[in-house]
Amino acid sequence: MKFLAGRKHHGSHILGLLAMLMATSGCTAFLAPREPFPVTPDPPTVESSVPRELDKVTLPRYVIEPPDILLIEGVKLVPKSPHKVETFDVLLVRVTGAFPDQPIDDAYSVDADGRINLGPTYGRIEVVGETIQEAEDKIRAELSKILASVDVSLSLLQSAGAQQVTGQHLVGPDGRVNLGTYGSVFVAGMTIEEAQDAVEEQLKLKLEDPEVFVDVLAYNSKVYYIVTQGGGFGDDVSRLPITGNETVLDAVANIGGISQFSSSRLWIARPAPNGVGCEQILPVNWEDITRGASTATNYQLLPGDRLFIAENKVSKASNMVARTLRPFESVMGFISLTTSTANRIVRFGLANTF
Repeated sequence: MKFLAGRKHHGSHILGLLAMLMATSGCTAFLAPREPFPVTPDPPTVESSVPRELDKVTLPRYVIEPPDILLIEGVKLVPKSPHKVETFDVLLVRVTGAFPDQPIDDAYSVDADGRINLGPTYGRIEVVGETIQEAEDKIRAELSKILASVDVSLSLLQSAGAQQVTGQHLVGPDGRVNLGTYGSVFVAGMTIEEAQDAVEEQLKLKLEDPEVFVDVLAYNSKVYYIVTQGGGFGDDVSRLPITGNETVLDAVANIGGISQFSSSRLWIARPAPNGVGCEQILPVNWEDITRGASTATNYQLLPGDRLFIAENKVSKASNMVARTLRPFESVMGFISLTTSTANRIVRFGLANTF
């Protein structure tokens, strides 16, 4: 028994030591009890590293993530030789020796049936599955049946696959963009230049030295949040895209101002970058920002920030009392209505009719 008691006593010392180590460490995975609204910090100094209205910082290079939308434009998309004509390819056909009033010198799209339509006089000629040279010979042979002396020049103006590359592309949940028949390519976590290189490497599997232009059309992955306490009726959360120029005042303006259930107590909860270090709590002096035009706490919002707007305690208490009394009011109203109906039936002699 003494041995067990000694082990228990020794175990309590170890637990106490671990608790002290956790308490003295910089950050832990647990939320320690603290005042939810910290003391307003001193005005910014030269050494201050927190960006604000008159001291903003430029955000780091944009990193592509789902669900961003990329704009990809083909600069040079030439299929590797020998290219076989595909459906919806665009061919440039030039013919010498055609009828003067019906020349053939234009771009023609390969229809879904694999043919190009040269007009009612010359008809439709099947070219799908042929190389450019084979298709040229075939068109010359068909036109020779109508024309006495004919020469044909055929070239690929636009590949059908290029139409699938050029346009808007959503970055999927797996971090990839779909390039149609050219497959898909992983771009999540890349800058625009890195994504451009990745797309070109994927296209090289079927194209000759491809060149593309890549840009971000919709910046959907970088946002900030505005959490507004509802005075006992739950919290409202707004998710807004970040442009790199928003301040606290801009954020509040984006939701139409502070509601009647809110107070002027605001703060920014800023997550630790990449999980390194501690989160920041930046209190906001709303009165100074709005009435005094002070920029000291009109902080610049960064991706992932949570702007918290605390509830009005008086409104919350009033709402809680109303919510508590509402069921009783409903019961009393039902009882009053039932009693009133019964009295009217008795008073006007309607009881005999039932």
